[in-house]
Amino acid sequence: MAVVLVVLAAIVVFAIAAVVVGREARRLDAVAPRVVYEIEEAIAYVGDRLSEASAAQLTPDELTRLLRWHLSQLWQHGLAPENVTDLPQDPGREVVVDEDGAVAYVLGRAEAAGERIPDEVVVEVVDLHFAYLRAIGAVGPPASPGAP
Repeated sequence: MAVVLVVLAAIVVFAIAAVVVGREARRLDAVAPRVVYEIEEAIAYVGDRLSEASAAQLTPDELTRLLRWHLSQLWQHGLAPENVTDLPQDPGREVVVDEDGAVAYVLGRAEAAGERIPDEVVVEVVDLHFAYLRAIGAVGPPASPGAP
C-alpha cells in the first residue's frame, strides 16, 4: 500500500511540475528577448570600425553625442519603449526606420548644437550604429524594397 501511495505522489508531483514548466515556457516564448544596449559598448563598436579618415575628424565626445542623437531618433519611432520588462512580442508590428532619415535627423541635431562634423562622417557613424544594433539583436535586418 505504501508503494502505491509513493508512486501516486510521484505522479502528482510530476504532473504539477509539467504544468508549471509548460505554462512558464509558453509565457517566456511570448516575451520579447531582452537586448541590453550599453552606450560604452556601442561607442567602442562604432569607434573600432570607423575608417581612419572619419576617426581623425571625430572626438570621442562627438561620437558619443552622435550615438545619443541617433538613439533619440529611434526612440521617437517607438524602438525603445519605456518599459520592456515582459513586453509581449508583436511580430505583426513592423517599424521601418529610414536610414537616410536617421542621418538627416542626426545632421540636424549636430547643426543645431553647432557641431562641425562632416556629413560623410555622420553617415558612417549612423551606418555603424545600425550595424551594432543588428549585432546585439535590437533591430532586424534592413527592410525589403517596397516595405512601408
